[in-house]
Amino acid sequence: MSTEVKVPTLGESVTEATIGQWFKKAGDRVEQDETIAELETDKVTVEVPAPAAGILAEIVAKEGETVEPGALLAVIGEGEGAASGARAPAEKPAATGGGEAASAKTEGYGNASEAPAAPTAAGQGAGQGGASAMPAAPSAQKLLNEKGLSAGDLDGSGKRGQVLKGDVLEAIAKGAGAAQAKAPAAPRAPSGAADEAREERVKMTRLRQTIARRLKDAQDTAAMLTTFNEVDMTAVMELRKKYKDLFEKKHGVKLGFMGFFTKAVTHALKEIPAVNAEIDGTDLIYKNYAHIGVAVGTDKGLVVPVVRDADQMSIAEIEKEIGRLGLAARDGKLGMSDMQGGTFTISNGGVYGSLMSTPILNAPQSGILGMHKIQERPVAIGGQVVIRPMMYLALSYDHRIVDGKEAVTFLVRVKDSLEDPERLVLDL
Repeated sequence: MSTEVKVPTLGESVTEATIGQWFKKAGDRVEQDETIAELETDKVTVEVPAPAAGILAEIVAKEGETVEPGALLAVIGEGEGAASGARAPAEKPAATGGGEAASAKTEGYGNASEAPAAPTAAGQGAGQGGASAMPAAPSAQKLLNEKGLSAGDLDGSGKRGQVLKGDVLEAIAKGAGAAQAKAPAAPRAPSGAADEAREERVKMTRLRQTIARRLKDAQDTAAMLTTFNEVDMTAVMELRKKYKDLFEKKHGVKLGFMGFFTKAVTHALKEIPAVNAEIDGTDLIYKNYAHIGVAVGTDKGLVVPVVRDADQMSIAEIEKEIGRLGLAARDGKLGMSDMQGGTFTISNGGVYGSLMSTPILNAPQSGILGMHKIQERPVAIGGQVVIRPMMYLALSYDHRIVDGKEAVTFLVRVKDSLEDPERLVLDL
């Protein structure tokens, strides 16, 4: 008796995924609940467990293919098979000389909409030579039918030039009709023969494509502006030094800076609600709660898990939840529920040594706070020049909804709370 392995439910608003990697090959022995494959969605990586023990008789969906929830991935048959403790190596894309350059800034944020797969060499050829030989993805075809477009009028970015839903959405966003949608991008300038041999072409993951897409969408949509301030971290650092051992002993988690910053942000959001709001058409939606996204760097890109109802948590509860989310992010264990619903984001570039930056909004949010490196600098206090541990703060905000006065006031409130952290404990 055989058992089918199908694509699991991927979560709200996620309609397709890419086969990222198979950890087993046909003929290998698999155990029940053993992870046999990895799916990449626009938001998270999803592991696929074996529903039964047996032999992996057939792999239906290959690495790099786009699949939808419920689609057949593989078939497990009965038998012993060959034991395989090692993962099957992922195929490495061969270097090619043409096509588009794909790059993305590291400072991207998760919480994303549909994004197309990066073009392969075959996909580029199809896009340049005419309509794709591959039928459009089902979700893309449905949208094409609704909008009266034809797949032949678009350059597909999927495998072998397949038109994906993201391609259709991009064409619609550009206001392109059936006759206009196909507009080949300028090809990448060819490298010299000596340089080409030393180059490596690697397919972008769906997460990296989403990061790139979201960054550009945020810049194109929001009236983004950044305001700066600096905070004297002396009081927070002394408080941490005094109570860090007792705090860890009682709560089982280290006392870091993120607990203080998250708490300071939630206090400021209550006073300046516009920074915690979003635009929906001609309406403004004010959130009477604070779900704080915390940007976490992983080897696959920056993701933003969400600390829900952070305004109702103590500093200890916030530190515990950030620790849980950070560990899950680095292990690739984040679920869809961990990534959705954020109302404001904090990005700590200081852990990498950043002294100052202008973070990009995590749309549709209206604000993001950038933390930076704590550095001792001379400052004037009471007519005296003293050395203090200072940190630059950067608030990027959507000027369509947040006025300059509100942005500056928000940042000053965060500064005040951090320079006098007793205010956080007393809820002042």
